Amino acid sequence: MKQRLLAVALSIGLIGTTLPAPARANDEFGDGHKVKHVLLISIDGMHAVDYENCVASNSCPTLAALGKTGVNYTRTTTSRPSDSFPGLMALVTGGSPRTVGAFYDVGYDRVLAPPKIATGNQLPGGDCVVGQIHRNSDGSTGTQTEYEEGNEFDETQLNGRPFPPTSPLDAIDGGVKSINPDRLIRDPFNNCQPVYSWNFVRTNTIFGVIHAAGGYTAWSDKHAAYASVSGPTGTNQPSNVDDYYSPEVNSLQIVLPGLTTANGFDCGTLVPNGGDWTTDFDAIKCNDQLKVNAVLNQINGKTHLGTSKAPVPVIFGMNFQAVSVGEKLIEPKSAVRTDANTGGYEDAAGTPRPKMLAEIQFVDAAIGQMVAALKHEGLLDSTTIIITAKHGQSPIDPNRFFPIPGKSGNNGTPPSGIIGALLPAVYSDPNNGLGLAEDDISQIWLADSTKTGDAVTALENAGTTIGLGQIYFGASLNTLFNPPGVPNNPGPCCTLREGGDPRTPDIVVIPNVGVVYTGNLKKQSEHGGYAWDDTNVMLLVSNPDIRPKTLHSFVETAQVAPTILQLLGLDPAALDAVRSEGTPVLPGLDTNR
Repeated sequence: MKQRLLAVALSIGLIGTTLPAPARANDEFGDGHKVKHVLLISIDGMHAVDYENCVASNSCPTLAALGKTGVNYTRTTTSRPSDSFPGLMALVTGGSPRTVGAFYDVGYDRVLAPPKIATGNQLPGGDCVVGQIHRNSDGSTGTQTEYEEGNEFDETQLNGRPFPPTSPLDAIDGGVKSINPDRLIRDPFNNCQPVYSWNFVRTNTIFGVIHAAGGYTAWSDKHAAYASVSGPTGTNQPSNVDDYYSPEVNSLQIVLPGLTTANGFDCGTLVPNGGDWTTDFDAIKCNDQLKVNAVLNQINGKTHLGTSKAPVPVIFGMNFQAVSVGEKLIEPKSAVRTDANTGGYEDAAGTPRPKMLAEIQFVDAAIGQMVAALKHEGLLDSTTIIITAKHGQSPIDPNRFFPIPGKSGNNGTPPSGIIGALLPAVYSDPNNGLGLAEDDISQIWLADSTKTGDAVTALENAGTTIGLGQIYFGASLNTLFNPPGVPNNPGPCCTLREGGDPRTPDIVVIPNVGVVYTGNLKKQSEHGGYAWDDTNVMLLVSNPDIRPKTLHSFVETAQVAPTILQLLGLDPAALDAVRSEGTPVLPGLDTNR
């Protein structure tokens, strides 16, 4: 019965382009400016070379067409670290972790207190004393932080919470209602209240600026916690985002009858493998298509499930996970990698294997659905489409892949295994399933920052074992981020204060290119690091009025945020991070007028 109700919900509630368009309350937004809407798309993992190869091989007709009315930036750099949380925040704030305070989904804060109860990923719960920096039994201060699926009531469910049988659409309606406040870290200097992700961010965002100017806003992403795009509200609601949707990507796969992907896969025929949506090449397309259909509904003047009328958003968009999965996944896991079971690349030129190419082609077709919907509704001329990525993926060259600890016979050890005794006790808690922030980078927060020299010496001595490329600490780290430490006069989260940044790691380890700190045999690449494959992503800004060109000057994804405000006729300096870091708008956006 549930499956039949879900099929009806999917076939009725998530059809985008056939719904009638209501009066558009946002058509007057940016009066005097041609651009009234911005569609922002992050294809996570999509390198600049992926765009080049796909267009050159005639495999991406939508992206190729958009490039004919847009500016293609070939040397675009993501945030460092190049992870989803800091990468997304760069796109919407114009700032780096130095200003925004977002270092990773899983990080550390030397002031805040643990959640009331363990998270879904088993970050242990603990106590919180009002008015005092949180102190641990080992003498360290603060807590590990988590802003991903573990914050939800039930991260195994697509909607992040138990399925209510009387409301079939609710089965696919992930959003902030799925966040369990007892699973959020807490602020001792705000009566031990939970710190929601949007309040954890230190600066405002384009969503806040546009919302304050009267614009309707919407976003779709992979976790409820990514409602952080709202920026601070001081409340338990991300009120700068009017319509937020987040079908949980790390929930268990389910059959979705009535849902068909942009390239024709029937999600009602999906055979769940017992894992989450990222563990199957077809499943991830189905999860992404839910977000695609939400965008289609919003283009058609509806809320994300198509159940009620709404203005067409001034700023809206989504992230795709399909390409990231296509780059990483070996499915089923196997020591023998073949074209039949492996994504990723054939060579250092970025030639995609068939599984990987299929993911890119799905994304291209899905964006094609959005373009067709914009044309149908007469919105294409007044909408600028920006396509980029929160992060890349490393390594592209399959011959460079070197997992640590990895496969049998590889005696490598990740940095956390070398200096475990110097880490806060939470990392050695047997119930903690999070571990250190180690993908193809290692960010290290020590129990005692005065032991940084000892930790660095131990890591240098184990350079071969950890695949060491470079270490940042002390002055070299301070050129990138605020100096780590505990602020002199801590106060309510989350304002930076004098005396040290409680979120900056003590050490950042950059391994050799291709080294990935994973024992997961389903992965052949990762992201997070500072390498070119991690950070060089595609960036295309397209509108029918833009004079097309390709620019090879260095730009950053952080420049997307001020550019969006300028396109809409708003002041880029309204963004806190833009004022603090001097982030410029993107160059070369000349129009045909």
